[in-house]
Amino acid sequence: MRLPTLRRSQRRGEREATSDVVSGTARVDRRTKRLASRVEPGDIAVIHHVDIDRVAADSLVAARVGAVINAKPSISGRYPNLGPQVLVDAGIPVIDDVGEDIFDAVRDGAKLRVDGGVVYNGVAEVARGRRLDAEAVEIAMADAREGLEVQLEAFAANTMEYLQRERDLLFDGVGIPDVDTDFADRHCLIVVRGYDYKADLEVLRPYIREFRPVLVGVDGGADALVEAGYTPDLIVGDMDSASDAVLTSGAEVVVHAYTDGRAPGLARVERLGVAAKVFPAAATSEDIAMLMADEKGASMIVAVGTHATLVEFLDKGRAGMASTFLTRLRVGGKLVDAKGVSRLYRNSAPMSGTVLLALSAITAMAVAVGVTTVGMSFLQVLADWWDGLIDHVQRLFS
Repeated sequence: MRLPTLRRSQRRGEREATSDVVSGTARVDRRTKRLASRVEPGDIAVIHHVDIDRVAADSLVAARVGAVINAKPSISGRYPNLGPQVLVDAGIPVIDDVGEDIFDAVRDGAKLRVDGGVVYNGVAEVARGRRLDAEAVEIAMADAREGLEVQLEAFAANTMEYLQRERDLLFDGVGIPDVDTDFADRHCLIVVRGYDYKADLEVLRPYIREFRPVLVGVDGGADALVEAGYTPDLIVGDMDSASDAVLTSGAEVVVHAYTDGRAPGLARVERLGVAAKVFPAAATSEDIAMLMADEKGASMIVAVGTHATLVEFLDKGRAGMASTFLTRLRVGGKLVDAKGVSRLYRNSAPMSGTVLLALSAITAMAVAVGVTTVGMSFLQVLADWWDGLIDHVQRLFS
């Protein structure tokens, strides 16, 4: 399998990308997604993330962190995950596999200094790991590709297991809650804060303006809609990354629960005084949003930031991604990726095309006028009028 080539971006900030020493305030969290929402430019992110995926890396790059210290291996070798290359290409130092003790030695807000692969809290050394560079990432990714066959077999097995366990949901919609949001015969735009979601939302502005689709935010995707200037109609997810302000904005809320009924996100929603419905399923939150839209009669489902390729499925490194493959088989007839819409949908013709079309029309009219008797007479009258106008102007200034 050929992995996509990632563009090399230039690191913004005061630090030079080639510097071995980086200092900053520590932001500590075992969940990268949660940390990315509160980290400030120049902070040093201390994370616990085996096989950093591209979405997590993109969020850290967007936050302009000064460095990343990972307690776990950023590339374990199980499969070729895309995140470390994103970080290295952005010039962000990654100190890899420093060990669990970092969470005891470093508190949130501490002043850290990273020198090569060594981490200091003040003058005391608190962790030591391998500093990833482009060469190290390339070697690790090559090794990971050799194990890709095993991951593909596991992915296929997980897909069959999910099909057997959730066939009633996939085929008959069993378990999908009744919602007040009206999907019937309408377009539905589902936004996940994933791959290239900002660019896709920007391109889709004419589409949203014309078709007024039902707007569904999946966890942090609801905040992405608000940041783009829209108000979500429905918020779906485990509620670990949607902000309080968005959850209380008036949108309908569906909390994604485990198959045994446990819904950790429900307590948070209830504390905010927001009524919510619960959807138990083994699928991912983006999948249950698609299944819900399909079951409730949406005529088209447009996806922004969701996973669409096998590389992206494997990049998440989760058995649950098997549901993503099967969900797309279920709703495939009405599912359109945002990039496909951006290429197919055009609100208006390009300016250059419009100008050329206008010039062509004017030329055709001029030729038609010039070759007919009536046209010749009209041109003669127009010429006489022009000569009279010039003569009148000359007399005014003589």
